[in-house]
Amino acid sequence: MSDVQTESVVVGVENGGGSRTAIKVAAQEARFRHAPLIAVMAYSGDRAMAPAGRPAACSRMTGDERLVAESALRDAVIDALGEDADQVELRTALGLAGRNLVDTARRVNAQLIVLASRGSTSMLIGTVSQYVLRKAPCQVLVVPEAG
Repeated sequence: MSDVQTESVVVGVENGGGSRTAIKVAAQEARFRHAPLIAVMAYSGDRAMAPAGRPAACSRMTGDERLVAESALRDAVIDALGEDADQVELRTALGLAGRNLVDTARRVNAQLIVLASRGSTSMLIGTVSQYVLRKAPCQVLVVPEAG
């Protein structure tokens, strides 16, 4: 899909779960706003750090991490939305979660970013949510994970 869309809703999905409620809330907001929903998951590429002189392995490992992230993102959206999951655009991005969420929101002219918050073990607590709250080009909704 093209990067330019009108007034999308972007939801940050963390690897390892914990974003189910945020995905559901984002889908409700997207329906209410008659806006497309874009689910974003960042992956670090840390495993891609190979010793010098092995760029091929580095590239393969980064590709593997991308595939793992794509699968995890797809599974999380299906888990949260069931058969409505096919209406969600899925995006994975190498790099920092906060920066990728903000960059995606800018590119798609987002009207809302939805993040999960479920306690001190959440990737979206702390620096990621603080970064998004400071830099977002639109409103941000932080949703606690349901019990």
